[in-house]
Amino acid sequence: MNLDQLTDIAEKMVAPGKGILAADESSGTIKKRFDAIKVESTEETRRDYREMLFRTESAMKENISGVILYDETIRQKAADGTPLVRLIEAAGSIPGIKVDAGAKPLPACPGETVTEGLDGLRERLKDYHELGARFAKWRAVIDIADGIPTWTCVKTNAHALARYAALCQEANIVPIVEPEVLMDGDHDIQRCADVTEWVLKTVYEELYEQRVVLEGTILKPNMIVPGKKSAKQVSVEEVAERTIMVLERCVPVAVPGIAFLSGGQSDEQATAHLDAMNRIGGFPWNMTFSYGRALQAAPQKAWSGKKENIPAAQKAFAHRARMNGLASLGEWSKDLESA
Repeated sequence: MNLDQLTDIAEKMVAPGKGILAADESSGTIKKRFDAIKVESTEETRRDYREMLFRTESAMKENISGVILYDETIRQKAADGTPLVRLIEAAGSIPGIKVDAGAKPLPACPGETVTEGLDGLRERLKDYHELGARFAKWRAVIDIADGIPTWTCVKTNAHALARYAALCQEANIVPIVEPEVLMDGDHDIQRCADVTEWVLKTVYEELYEQRVVLEGTILKPNMIVPGKKSAKQVSVEEVAERTIMVLERCVPVAVPGIAFLSGGQSDEQATAHLDAMNRIGGFPWNMTFSYGRALQAAPQKAWSGKKENIPAAQKAFAHRARMNGLASLGEWSKDLESA
């Protein structure tokens, strides 16, 4: 493990004004998104779409610090034969890779899951490093409902996250640690705060026990929001205040940065919440974004699989990247959305 290298990469991933593009959708997930815009999901169309994003020079150079890739994508070449990894590097961004095998039912815990993928991970990480990946992502999924999450679910997922992170650092790859408390359901914001605090404290205990060096990690958490079906929704300011409060209770100052997931929020909601947190300030970490759908929904719709739509789609992607870059500095405003 080269700690200097890991900390340098982690700091670049959360550089001021920049954030991470999550382009690691599985083949099944991207098929659903392509179905919505009436585009057939093939290896070529997936390649063309992602190449279009990576060639959006203004966004990639100014606002995207890193890109999380899927196994297929990290091995693909652009239409002109250039490896997609090289396009990302040429734009000054860092290539990363999703390495988990997805959430599977947790035995004896109905309605809960555990993320799998530890078997053979050491060898896969070596391969990914050779392909150009310098950071990785592993997502644990924690649901809120009657009687859940259970301690079994929280503990099992936190332990897997820590083992993954230790293996990443052994391979000189920065681990993004992603324990996502889902915003599905009808729970209120206090329930989200309580569960998230429990999950984060457990995750950092496990990271300590696995001897993970926190300076070479990035945290990718959910924001503290009420469930989508909750009768009581809250203001942008309350989300920001409660999220910061939970993070200050749980996340060590050694962690260089926090890159939030959007977790089902609308494009503008995710931007507004990030901006509100950075306007409050006073915390020890750089707070930025690691968004998938919240960066890609607009360009996907504009593209719709047609070459003649590429300029419009790239403009939409550049706009969303810029809005979130400003939010990571606390400089976004609603007026800029239509500017």
